[in-house]
Amino acid sequence: MPDPIYLDHAATTPVRPEVLEAMMPFYGPRFGNPSSVHRWGREARTALDEARERLGRCLGATPDEICFTSGGTEADNIAILGAWRARRDEGRTAVVTTPIEHKAVLASVHEAAREGAEERLCAMTNAGVVDLESYQSLVRSDTAIATVMWINNEIGTIQPIAELVQIAKSVGALFHTDAVQAFGKVDVDARTIPFDVLSISGHKIGAPKGIGAVYIRRGTVVAPLFFGGEQDRGRRPGTENVAAAVGLARAAELAVAEREQHWDRLEQLRDRLEQSILAKVPDAVIHGRDARERAPHIVNVSVPGTDSESMLMALDLRGIGCSAGSACQSGSITPSHVLSAIGVSPELASSAIRMSIGSLTTDACIDRVADVFPALVNKARGMGAAVPAHAS
Repeated sequence: MPDPIYLDHAATTPVRPEVLEAMMPFYGPRFGNPSSVHRWGREARTALDEARERLGRCLGATPDEICFTSGGTEADNIAILGAWRARRDEGRTAVVTTPIEHKAVLASVHEAAREGAEERLCAMTNAGVVDLESYQSLVRSDTAIATVMWINNEIGTIQPIAELVQIAKSVGALFHTDAVQAFGKVDVDARTIPFDVLSISGHKIGAPKGIGAVYIRRGTVVAPLFFGGEQDRGRRPGTENVAAAVGLARAAELAVAEREQHWDRLEQLRDRLEQSILAKVPDAVIHGRDARERAPHIVNVSVPGTDSESMLMALDLRGIGCSAGSACQSGSITPSHVLSAIGVSPELASSAIRMSIGSLTTDACIDRVADVFPALVNKARGMGAAVPAHAS
């Protein structure tokens, strides 16, 4: 059987060797608790402070604006619930978001609603982009925070973040963006776009799972979600994961340095993959393809007459790993909430496959998928035999 092909980089990425090398000393001789005052603790504190400074530079931020978290989900919760709880006594009772957000954002907004917030959902275009008129009508003087993801994790559409920030600012609302899929793909710089809070996750950029960060602009008050210590100025108490923070900082530096080159390579691979699929399966639908701006690493395709589960299993048997959408909702048998929100029929949404490319993707990978995928489609439709598992 040919070497397996991993097309699920939007779910997670392999830890980069440079990142692992940077982390290893903190699993060995540099094991100290950064809150301890002895030499082991001071050594760990120095490394943590340096990681905060290095990550801050990658985001156009100062070290005190960086709060390390356990990942993107915690970062989203701190940003949304922390901001809502800090502002609700000001009479700002609304939280504005979109129906295509990651479940970590939507669940945070739902929790704010259970605590008394008014939840407002923007309309979306069929291309998967925020309807600006809808957004502007919902972001008003009573809005505590607006939260819109920068790049959608299922269909790859890029939202007009700079414009959305300005609308929120014009009425005094805070703005948060989930940049988990955006960081390392687009220029994320707090000096040029004045978002108030922003979330990133390490395992999307070659750092380990279990580490992320939330950027909190200086002067923005965010209530803590839990208590028990004074770490990180009380915003996120608990002993810090020094090794993972060091790894995230290194991964972020590499992602920023390689961003433009990485974009160009992925875009070329994405376009080849889409063109190959459409050439052999003309009625395939690529979701988000009509958006003005798209991420280079995500292809979400539906083929009438097939279903996601069967196609994913067939692809996996041939050594090709894809997903039906967000890894955080794997096992769900309901159509994607993202596709439903942009007007995709349940029948078409139930056949959606997400292929996300990255560091492990080569031209040879694309060529093989372009051969195997149409054959599996034909089999699913009862039109012919599938490619055998050992085929190239």
